[in-house]
Amino acid sequence: MRTVLSALSSLLALQVSAVAQDWLVDPTPYVANVVSSADEARIVLQNGLVRRVFTTQPTGATIALDLFDLPGQTQRSLLRTVKPEARLVIDGETVWVGGVQGLPLYNYFEPEWIPRLQPLEGSLRWTASSVEPLSARFAWSPRLEWMSRPAVWPPKGVMLTMTYAGAGRWQGVRVVVEHECYDGLPLLAKRVILHNETGRDLRVQQCVSEILGVVEAETDVEPPQRVRYPQLHVESDAAALIRPNETLRQASVRWLPDPDYTTQVNYAVQAPCLLESAAPFGPDVVVAAGQSFESHRTWILPFDTEDTQRRALTLARFYRTVAPWTQENPLLFHAASSEPSRLRAALDQAGDAGFEMVIMTFGSGANLESRDPAYLATMKTMADYAHQRGLAVGGYSLLASRSVSPETDVIDPATLRPGGAYFGNSPCLASAWGRDYLAAVRGFFEATGMDVLEHDGSYPGDVCASTTHAGHRGLGDSYWRQRAGLIDLYRWARGRGIYLNVPDWHFLNGSSKAAMGYRETNWSLPREHQEIIERQNIADGVRTKSVTMGWMFVPLMEYHGGGAAATIEPLHEHRDHYRMRLRNLLGAGVQACWRGPRLYDTPETREMLVRELTWFKANRRILESDLVLLRRADGADWDGWLHVDPAGDTQGLAMLYNPRPVNVTRQVRLPLRYTGLQGRVQVEVEGQRAQIVAASADGWLELQLELPARGSLWVKLARAP
Repeated sequence: MRTVLSALSSLLALQVSAVAQDWLVDPTPYVANVVSSADEARIVLQNGLVRRVFTTQPTGATIALDLFDLPGQTQRSLLRTVKPEARLVIDGETVWVGGVQGLPLYNYFEPEWIPRLQPLEGSLRWTASSVEPLSARFAWSPRLEWMSRPAVWPPKGVMLTMTYAGAGRWQGVRVVVEHECYDGLPLLAKRVILHNETGRDLRVQQCVSEILGVVEAETDVEPPQRVRYPQLHVESDAAALIRPNETLRQASVRWLPDPDYTTQVNYAVQAPCLLESAAPFGPDVVVAAGQSFESHRTWILPFDTEDTQRRALTLARFYRTVAPWTQENPLLFHAASSEPSRLRAALDQAGDAGFEMVIMTFGSGANLESRDPAYLATMKTMADYAHQRGLAVGGYSLLASRSVSPETDVIDPATLRPGGAYFGNSPCLASAWGRDYLAAVRGFFEATGMDVLEHDGSYPGDVCASTTHAGHRGLGDSYWRQRAGLIDLYRWARGRGIYLNVPDWHFLNGSSKAAMGYRETNWSLPREHQEIIERQNIADGVRTKSVTMGWMFVPLMEYHGGGAAATIEPLHEHRDHYRMRLRNLLGAGVQACWRGPRLYDTPETREMLVRELTWFKANRRILESDLVLLRRADGADWDGWLHVDPAGDTQGLAMLYNPRPVNVTRQVRLPLRYTGLQGRVQVEVEGQRAQIVAASADGWLELQLELPARGSLWVKLARAP
């Protein structure tokens, strides 16, 4: 499987051939592979967009991390120095995996230095390498009816495995470092697996699985007013927290000063240019003789630009690649009641209108923790009925943002009392109650056959200082054990085809959706305000996620107050507003939690709903494709976005909105770069006869359009016949 180069006179001989194609338009030329020298002294993991270069002499170490930018495929070095491959703390002692000493400085690295370098004293040494295709991280049963493009699992790419072995006290410690490179985007990943072949138990207190000395983003002598980090998106599946900002979500990713880098421009030597990836606490687990420990996995995605739009498209491609279940995008109804007769009525309306999923929402009375045989039998009857209607069905369960008991809740290490958790009080998932809760939820789905879990307040990363909980020894292993319990549930669910709707950032562990980015009290505002804010939330939310990864919310019934002015019920009285909300959401490819007792109340309301859903399904692929923002909603003038899909039958679809009370005519410029269109373009406006329009030489399409008062307009773009 390995391509071997017959000779390499220097590292500079390992160059990838340039491909003059934007990978966001056509990713197919960029195929991951591994090349090496005949003696394996140099190994390169690459795909034409990014490459990671290793030396194995005097031991294993990363000596280059390069990005090939567009246009012109100009090489940009992301690495300035060599660091160890990993750092472990075992039985209280630091153990380095690979790495070298003897570097003359840490500003840059020259391959000619390699012959005079030495392995770090006492470090684990490289022994072997191998290459194989990427494998699935866990089992996933996709719901293809909710996906508008083919699912690829596992992702396409290669894995380079490098093995390190210890000597002396660490004889029998074998560490396998897995490096992944993906086809079609500049993406690398890494994890560490420790095999205990010592014949004794080992206590792994810390595992820093990625250490990179990165080129600093800025070189200020004095402390900057705002810290800038290198242009890398770094994310791991150890993340647990709700995503209010990068710091909380990326608790496992640390940008630190490099104490070795004393020749940097920053006078205080505090530039954040040392990247480390480690669990935010611990793991502090005992690895028995003959057993193994697997670290979290870290992905590194270099940005090739500072352009906000391109970075957003890059992130969307990342999530579709490593978490393809985020493309499952069912039309979902939040049924207000789980009482069987009312739930049956909700299922009837959902199936009749063309919805695909019903979730017994918060406050519905659904109890996913129940072990009552009679209740489970009733829920199984409801699941069977839903499946006969072609619907998925499930319910809501609240986990972390509640208190169970002083014996069960997480113990604050500062006070040694309950409290101090992310949500104030939260149960410990490694307590007896937590283990029982996870088992009960699993049992609910096994007994009922339901296939949707809406899991609110899932584990947010709390640590627990209790020494009496059944599933962890104390503070040190409390994070890792709680995380493992939740991830086991999510991965089990994914293998059974159970859809996960989770407000926390668990996409890399199986969740399909989180909030697109709204504030719940906004849905108590008057309806006309909700329309504008909704489009603002979507425009802002897709900066960090694809359109299918985020849900919005529509209060068919009252929610958080606001009274009649905030809700759509009675539906027939506010049918125009109801239609506008459908146009907002479906026109963005974003599903909402339509929360209420029913979806329609009159034949006219049903007809409008069915018409809009039918239009969405007919255009589903392009509407669920990446979104390019044209103009953010401000209520003062038109706003809108453009979906782009260069590989689809329809390469572009623009949704334009007019919040003004009168018709307006506007000259709208549509960027064609990410559609793959150029020259003559076929244009269809809101079902009218298609026309051929010439695009400008610099890739823009100019259209004069009349936008209806307080309405919307769609424009389809395709290759001219």
